[in-house]
Amino acid sequence: MLDRPLHRWLKSLIARKGGQTVLVKALSERDRRRVLRHFLALDKDDRLLRFGSMVPDAQIETYVVKLDFANDIVFGVYNRVFRLVGVGHLAFTSKEAHPDAIHYTDKEKVAEFGVSVSKSARGQGVGTRLFERAATHCRNSDVDTLYMQCLSSNRTMMHIAKKAGMEIRREYGEADAHLHLPPPSPASVLAEALEEQIAKIDYTVKVNARAALKWLRPKR
Repeated sequence: MLDRPLHRWLKSLIARKGGQTVLVKALSERDRRRVLRHFLALDKDDRLLRFGSMVPDAQIETYVVKLDFANDIVFGVYNRVFRLVGVGHLAFTSKEAHPDAIHYTDKEKVAEFGVSVSKSARGQGVGTRLFERAATHCRNSDVDTLYMQCLSSNRTMMHIAKKAGMEIRREYGEADAHLHLPPPSPASVLAEALEEQIAKIDYTVKVNARAALKWLRPKR
């Protein structure tokens, strides 16, 4: 899954599911409010799958406030009406946080990934595209080990993990999956740069269209 990143990304750009291309964009501080809205809209079952427990609104608000857009990477997918329907959080940590990492890498850092997708965007490949973008970013950041923790009952994430060739270890109802990534290549660097540029253009178009609709809307 992670070989030929440029070919794979171009193929995903052409092959549309549900009539919409899935474009993944790196989010920033200005997106924090929309990230919060996305998480608060998740029902209790989706919160359980994303966070491992049925977290209340207050805990989600604390989590979003603490998101470090400078050191971590948060990816998002916006739909046609400028609503955030997918969020992937890629956090970098020392390999000491995963004692078994010494068997897989000699790098100082490893990465951890979590993802959530709104019900309205299910079945469109949003989760897969978020994971692929995160894996490509890890490669290009010289991080060769990517971890993903989720409940064993999370069939969507289990499917993504197996499709990516991740080694999965199940214990006490949870699954700890890890993937060893190849080093960066010209194709992986170009694929990420192209996707980010096109996603930024798409984002700008949606922002301007939303502003125009507000301006044209009759005043009451």
